[in-house]
Amino acid sequence: MASDPSRRRSTGFVPVLLLVVLFLAAVTVYAVSVLREPEDKRPEPAACTATADGTAYHLTPARTSTAALISGISVRRGMPARAASIAVATAIQESGLRNLDYGDDAGPDSRGLFQQRPSQGWGSEEQVMQPVYAANAFYDALEKVPNYADLPLTVAAQTVQRSAFPDAYADHEAEAKAFASALTGHSPAALTCTLAPPSSSGSPEAVLAAMTTVYGPVEATVEGDRITVAGSGTYGWSLAQWAVANAEALSLDSVAFDELRWTRATGSWDPAPAPDNAVVLTVHRAAEQS
Repeated sequence: MASDPSRRRSTGFVPVLLLVVLFLAAVTVYAVSVLREPEDKRPEPAACTATADGTAYHLTPARTSTAALISGISVRRGMPARAASIAVATAIQESGLRNLDYGDDAGPDSRGLFQQRPSQGWGSEEQVMQPVYAANAFYDALEKVPNYADLPLTVAAQTVQRSAFPDAYADHEAEAKAFASALTGHSPAALTCTLAPPSSSGSPEAVLAAMTTVYGPVEATVEGDRITVAGSGTYGWSLAQWAVANAEALSLDSVAFDELRWTRATGSWDPAPAPDNAVVLTVHRAAEQS
């Protein structure tokens, strides 16, 4: 007797369906086990937080490092914290605090943190792709805006940028102000970062090179994995919170200033002895392999 073709097809379908059911069941069990894991045992994603007026704003460590560069350059230039707020808000809107090597709505040749256009006189493509150059170019233009510190942020930013979306900068004002205020030193201990353990050793020389690129020459001493940088007041807090913002990239374990210390282990500023008028950085040293 001839066999029924439909019955032959169905015998292969049942095992496949069973495998799908078992796979979904396994995924469900795994998801439930993760959700039931105590929160204090779950790994936290790396993130940096700036707090202002009781509100916390979050950025990735890489984007916080960029905000720290922009803010630190304003400190070096002796500009008010408002300038850093305007610049950080602009960079958030234009590039998401990323050094983009392509253009968007600003124009086909726009590049970098501020999407500056070489065709509009901002410099060469190579120059605007250098974050320090780009930030200084933005501040050069901002300083030419009369009473920029007293203008609404979006007006000051738009006067510099001449964007097709002039009102968009205002969307980032609160976030930019929180990060800029901390990173210029006007809001002490307002910036923290939650980071995983370092994957490699840091270098005091690399830390000081990065710091001087932003702030210019600093007075510093190095003893082993400890760097002591002269600084007080808002300038000291700018240096300290710049270091926290760059702790991921530079493999820093701790930053101490003004009787407070941020540590990678806690991710917070806690009371701790610290030298007067100095920022103390501890560079991570990986255990030597025997």
